[in-house]
Amino acid sequence: MKDLQDLRMMVKSRYPVIVIETWEERRALDLLKRIGMAKALPVFSWTITEGLKRLELAEATGQRHTVEPEAALGQIRGNAEAGLYALCDFHPYLNNAPKVVRLIKDIALRHDVVPHTLVLISHALSIPPELSRYCARFELSLPDEDQLLNIVQEEARAFARERGDRVRTGREVLDKLVRNLRGLTKDDARRLARGAIIHDGAITENDLPEVNRAKFRLLDMEGVLSFEYDTASFAQVGGLGRLKDWLGRRESAFTSAARDGVTADTPKGILLVGVQGGGKSLAAKAVAGLWHLPLLRLDMGAVFNKYIGESERNLREALKMAETMAPCVLWLDEIEKGLATADNDGGTSRRLLGTLLTWMAERKAPVFMVATANEIDQLPPELIRKGRIDELFFVDLPGADTREVILNIHLARRGQDPALFDLSVLAVACEGFTGAEIEQAIVAGLYSARAQEQPLTTAHLLDEIRSTVPLSVTMAERLEALRAWCHGRAVPAE
Repeated sequence: MKDLQDLRMMVKSRYPVIVIETWEERRALDLLKRIGMAKALPVFSWTITEGLKRLELAEATGQRHTVEPEAALGQIRGNAEAGLYALCDFHPYLNNAPKVVRLIKDIALRHDVVPHTLVLISHALSIPPELSRYCARFELSLPDEDQLLNIVQEEARAFARERGDRVRTGREVLDKLVRNLRGLTKDDARRLARGAIIHDGAITENDLPEVNRAKFRLLDMEGVLSFEYDTASFAQVGGLGRLKDWLGRRESAFTSAARDGVTADTPKGILLVGVQGGGKSLAAKAVAGLWHLPLLRLDMGAVFNKYIGESERNLREALKMAETMAPCVLWLDEIEKGLATADNDGGTSRRLLGTLLTWMAERKAPVFMVATANEIDQLPPELIRKGRIDELFFVDLPGADTREVILNIHLARRGQDPALFDLSVLAVACEGFTGAEIEQAIVAGLYSARAQEQPLTTAHLLDEIRSTVPLSVTMAERLEALRAWCHGRAVPAE
């Protein structure tokens, strides 16, 4: 009812052009039809396939001579009787079509004489500057949790009628499914709920990741934002004991706040600083795995666009998408590459920084941000102060005990029995190695063993370790500078 009241008020306010960006065309048309019938206004819809057609008359047919946009707008301009005109999928005709734009402007300029209301309905609409002052935007509301729960229950009842068997689920899983459907239209939520039920007649924890993946595909931000399908469990991360403990103590605060809709004093995010290959990215994935949340990765490089203002818009849309996917973890990998304040990009990085800082301060949705950086000195101080992030962690090179754990993990992952290797000797030999370098030494050792048609042994691994020059040696000066900067400024993750 609120959508109907708000749209009716917009029509009464005499806006010549109303813009509705939505995938729910039928719902928008139904609202217009109800407004027209209440006001005794003729309501027309236009499509490229049928032309203009009376919407409120069940038997009405399309006017074939108005299938071309210019012909339809010309007829509207010449009609002396006021009406509501819904132009569906009109977005292709607003670009590089000066006559179409002029006809719309003519209709808008004559609104005081003949109050036609044009309603542009499409999934995406970019309004030319010469029309922007005559337009008002209207957003259809999305279903709330009560409505989403009703949709799921309707689909469960439909399944029971068809199959003769009740849908199996638990209250906690059902609540999680409803929360994961937030941000979708009613039709999309219904399809995803049906998909969760249909294959086994049950709603379980196993359905939730697929629902999230399907939701992300529907929201369509591939490129700038990606959905990480495999979030590592913290069992796959060696060391980082303090970070794990910190996250464990905040998990219930974040998840309960997400469940209850509380926004005050909830965990906001962390920044992980360290050497390349030290495990920062794996730790970011593991946060989502530990908290059982979807993980979104924001590619700062993909945010940049050559057109002025487009980079900021890309970032705003990506952050809006993250809020739609909430509760979730948002991973900003190598954040310094997109936000390092520089003077050679026309101020784009500074504007992006401003957009991100505003979001960090004002966001209401439960989105936990995990940012990783290699070059902390390139980041602006306002980004890393307390209040914007909860904690700054330094991920140093792994110690001897952690190196043993990492060796154990990567050997087991490749089908090797860690008990057959002298892990303590190997851990000492790879002192100064990052987790990524230890993994690659195992991979290289496997190659050598296979070439010799032998099983992998400790000797193979020692040979590869000794022939590797680790990053801590190649970039020793930069590592020491990073350690010096983080001393007293960041909490050791180990």
